Amino acid sequence: MSAGNARRLLAAARGALAPVAAGLVALFALMAWAGSGAAGTPPRLQVTDARMLLPFSEDGVTVAVFTVRNSGNSDDQLISVSSPDAVRTAVTATAPRGQGAAAMAPAGVQTVPARGTLTMSPYGTDVMVQLRTAVRLGDRIRFELRFRHSDPVETYAVVVRPGG
Repeated sequence: MSAGNARRLLAAARGALAPVAAGLVALFALMAWAGSGAAGTPPRLQVTDARMLLPFSEDGVTVAVFTVRNSGNSDDQLISVSSPDAVRTAVTATAPRGQGAAAMAPAGVQTVPARGTLTMSPYGTDVMVQLRTAVRLGDRIRFELRFRHSDPVETYAVVVRPGG
C-alpha cells in the first residue's frame, strides 16, 4: 500500500470515528433506559373519586366526575364514557361565552398523561349524563371509561349533593 493510500484510509477512519462513537453512546443510553424499566411501559390507569351530582331537575340531566391516575410511562386518552343507567353520556367541558356566562361543549378526547392525572370537575371537564330513572343520594351508578390504549375501566360513581 502506498503512503498516499494509507493517508487517505487514515483520514477516512478519523472521519467515521465521530459518528460511530455517537451511535455507540446513543445505543448504550437506550440500553440503560430500557434496562431501568422505563422504556415501553404501558399506561397503568386507576379511576378514583367517582361522583355524580344529584340531578336538580326532573329531566335527569346531571354530571359525573372522575379522577384518572396513570402510573405508567406512556400517555393514554379517555375516548368515551358510558353507563347502563344513562340514556346518553358525553365528555364535556365548560366553555366561556362572555360576560361571565358559560356553557357546556363537547370536550372530545382527554389525555391522561404518563405519571400524571386527569382530574374532572363540574366546573371544567366532566361527563354529562342523562339518567334513565331517578336516583337518590348515596346511590351507586355504574360507568365504563374507555381508553385508546388501555382496557376499559368499570367504576361506580356515588350520587352526592352539588358541592359535595
